[in-house]
Amino acid sequence: MSNIPQILRDTKTIAIIGLSKNPSKASNEVARYLMLYYTIIPVNPRYEEVLGLKCYPDLASVPVQIDMVDVFQRSEAVMPFVAPSIEAGIKCFWMQMDIRHEGARLELESAGIYVVEDKCTKVEHAKVEHI
Repeated sequence: MSNIPQILRDTKTIAIIGLSKNPSKASNEVARYLMLYYTIIPVNPRYEEVLGLKCYPDLASVPVQIDMVDVFQRSEAVMPFVAPSIEAGIKCFWMQMDIRHEGARLELESAGIYVVEDKCTKVEHAKVEHI
């Protein structure tokens, strides 16, 4: 049984790793949608601001509690975000479409963090209309 609807209901703050300024990129489109429902925190060392929001170079720099990390990175680039996510005390580590990493999933789950692989937050949120 999937806990995705409950995770999406319980989440208030989402740090989006790899959020791009480019409006044609999936991360930007998804963030613009999610901003209607959640507090979005851009995480990308290339930018100081994205979508009018302060952008942080890494998770450790984010000064507020993060409920979910939403990852827009290649599968092989996921592991460096695992330990900082655990240290940040997140509840959910979400890997977007076509992103999956067994080692990351096992480490995160062993720390008590719910993991979603190969799914889009925007698509899954739209399925749960009553959030």
